[in-house]
Amino acid sequence: MKNIRLYVMSLLVLLTLTLSSCDVIGGIFKAGAYTAIIVIVLVVVLLFWLFRKFRGPRGPRI
Repeated sequence: MKNIRLYVMSLLVLLTLTLSSCDVIGGIFKAGAYTAIIVIVLVVVLLFWLFRKFRGPRGPRI
């Protein structure tokens, strides 16, 4: 278990140091406006889904 945690943490540190947000956004907009819109919508939907997943059920379902 410690090996997996160490591997994940080192991967996150590597990604944090190698990718900057400006490079990622610049690359997206170089690919085109439609691609940027699709990526932004997908990220928003993913964040919304994760938020609802962690929040749990709201009440009884009918």
